[in-house]
Amino acid sequence: MKLDIPPGKFAGYIFDLDGTLIDTMPLHYQAWDAAMRHAGLPHALDEDYFYALGGVPTRRVAELFGEHYKLKLDPDAVFHRKEALFMELQNEARLIEPVVEFARRVFTTHPLAIASGGPRVIVRRSLELTGLLPLFRAVVTADDVVHGKPAPDMFLLAAQKLGVPPEECLVFEDAEPGIKGALAAGMKVVRVPSRR
Repeated sequence: MKLDIPPGKFAGYIFDLDGTLIDTMPLHYQAWDAAMRHAGLPHALDEDYFYALGGVPTRRVAELFGEHYKLKLDPDAVFHRKEALFMELQNEARLIEPVVEFARRVFTTHPLAIASGGPRVIVRRSLELTGLLPLFRAVVTADDVVHGKPAPDMFLLAAQKLGVPPEECLVFEDAEPGIKGALAAGMKVVRVPSRR
């Protein structure tokens, strides 16, 4: 994979986590599929629809799945079951080397942040398990904002925590909601393919 880094000088870098730094999206899909079947879905979860929601906060994804499949479900219960299932699979996650390599190269000279739609406990555990946590000066999760991706809030908060103007940040993202959020925050984006 070759990363298409836009020209220009950037003062800070913001990274999505799942599907951008760590190849966890297939694991998230497995966890969501099992949680939704438990909630009454009679068939496999639509993989294309799942990937289209990449970066959307987990509780909101549960609501959207319920609406999409016309299921009466408790979004909180589905959310908790999905995260518990994902935590069982988390050790299987692999790094997305070109992105991690870039982060390791720039972290000595620039501040880095995470902006993830996952809950804080899961995001921190992923960063700890992969040894990536020390690279990041700030970690922003769905727990830190009212409006998750595709709203720009997460990216603006990450820039604020880094002390860098939004227009001087470069964002690494794999999913459309995150890309929209970063662009709405006035940031340039590197698109990372999440379905390899």
